[in-house]
Amino acid sequence: MKKLHQYFIAFIFALLTMGAHAAGPTEVVYHIDDAESQGIKGLRNIRNHLDVSPQTKIIVVTHANGVDMLMEGAKDKKNGIEYAPLVGALKSRSVRFEVCEITLKNRNLKKDQFTLDADFTPSGVVRIADLQYQDHFAYIKP
Repeated sequence: MKKLHQYFIAFIFALLTMGAHAAGPTEVVYHIDDAESQGIKGLRNIRNHLDVSPQTKIIVVTHANGVDMLMEGAKDKKNGIEYAPLVGALKSRSVRFEVCEITLKNRNLKKDQFTLDADFTPSGVVRIADLQYQDHFAYIKP
C-alpha cells in the first residue's frame, strides 16, 4: 500500500509539473543546417509564427551550412536578399540566434565573422537535443 501511495504522489507531481509548463508561453527551437535551402524560408516562418503568437519563445540553432546566414554580409543566393535585416528584426522580437562552435572549428571560421545578433553554443546538435528534452521546446525544421 505504501508503494501505491508513492506512485500516486509521483503521478500527481508529474501532472502538476506538466500543467505548470503548459501554462507558460510556447517554446520552439528552429533548426537550420543549410542557409541556402532553409534561410529565407525559416526566417519568414519565424516572423509568421510571431505574428500569430507573439509571446512564443524562439531559439534558432544553426550548424553546418546553416551558420552562413548569420555571417556578416551574408545574402540568400537565390534572390540576393540580405539576411542581417531579417535576423535583426526577429532579434528585436526576442528571437535568439545561436551558432555551433564545432562548425566554426571544422570550417575554420571565427566569431568576429558573424553579425552581432549571433550568439554561440558549444554544439548545435547537443543544444537542439537539450532544448527538446530538458526544456520541452517544440522542434521545427523549415
